[in-house]
Amino acid sequence: MRYKDLTGKELIDAYKGERLGILGHTDLEINPTNGRIESIVIQDFSMLGLKKGESRAKIKWKDIEVIGDDMIIVKPNTLSD
Repeated sequence: MRYKDLTGKELIDAYKGERLGILGHTDLEINPTNGRIESIVIQDFSMLGLKKGESRAKIKWKDIEVIGDDMIIVKPNTLSD
């Protein structure tokens, strides 16, 4: 699967049932040694796309449970800042 196929999908926390963000409005942490995605970093943006503050969350790639047509369901062990 390519990154462009993931862009625009909503990230949903399966435990809380809440929307975490949209992939494409996030940053990826990539391991420089093996080129694999380590985590998704969710920035805090306003409706106009402006950054609201320094608030952000990080989801480990291994915590992704399902990648569907419209959304990505995550079951984070810890949602860290």
